[in-house]
Amino acid sequence: MRFTKMQGLGNDYVYVDCFHERIGDPQALARAVSDRHFGIGSDGLILVLPSRQAHVRMRMFNADGSEAQMCGNGIRCVAKYTYDHNIARTNPLDIETAAGLKRVELTFDQAGKVSAATVDMGEPIFDPVAIPVAIDAERVQDYPIDLAGRRLSMTCVSMGNPHAAIFVDDVESFPLEQIGPMLENHKLFPQRINAHFVQVLSRQGVRIRTWERGSGVTLSCGTGAAGVCAAGAITGRTDRRITAHLPGGRLELDWRNDGHVYMTGSAVEVFSGDWPT
Repeated sequence: MRFTKMQGLGNDYVYVDCFHERIGDPQALARAVSDRHFGIGSDGLILVLPSRQAHVRMRMFNADGSEAQMCGNGIRCVAKYTYDHNIARTNPLDIETAAGLKRVELTFDQAGKVSAATVDMGEPIFDPVAIPVAIDAERVQDYPIDLAGRRLSMTCVSMGNPHAAIFVDDVESFPLEQIGPMLENHKLFPQRINAHFVQVLSRQGVRIRTWERGSGVTLSCGTGAAGVCAAGAITGRTDRRITAHLPGGRLELDWRNDGHVYMTGSAVEVFSGDWPT
């Protein structure tokens, strides 16, 4: 099986062109290739497939084999793969995901390769039933939650997949590895949750560390950064246009007047190889 390793801000996935490859058990394959000691090493597996309504369809599997609805960093790399590997030479590209159809505007380097992309991430969803969160309220906004002897305040939002933003004073010293899995698997979240710990730097900037559902600590989460943009704005902490500083780099987020959040960031092809089948 031919694969390509790609990354967006260090959020790395193994990509398989399913126009030419057949995958029988993507959950098992995701677990195998993601292993950083016995596999290729990645945050998960992304399949690039034919679509009847878009240029390509994207399926995304976390490192534990669970399937997720969307991946913001992953979809930029899907767009790069689609264009650079001549599946569709169109700008913008439409990509079908389990969270709906997403439009991606491409940016090119001097060699004509895709170097970055802007993704229309859609409208943030605050309805607890739709996220889902088992809380009876119109919004889960600055909602108190106690974890490991700490009283935290969380704001929940869906960007096609579920996110909880926890605003803290110092994100670098926050015990991400302890609190992250506790929040991910909390009984309030029937489908688990992506946990983001956020330090506000200014009205236009935040620093984020992420515990990603099914993958653990990741260097970046695109849908999560989009969710943080919306959460910061509705709680009055930030403007609607911000720069998110993540361990893997920077993302530009813009919650525009059309109600959609737009995310801009890099997309990088690392290497290709053959996986034994």
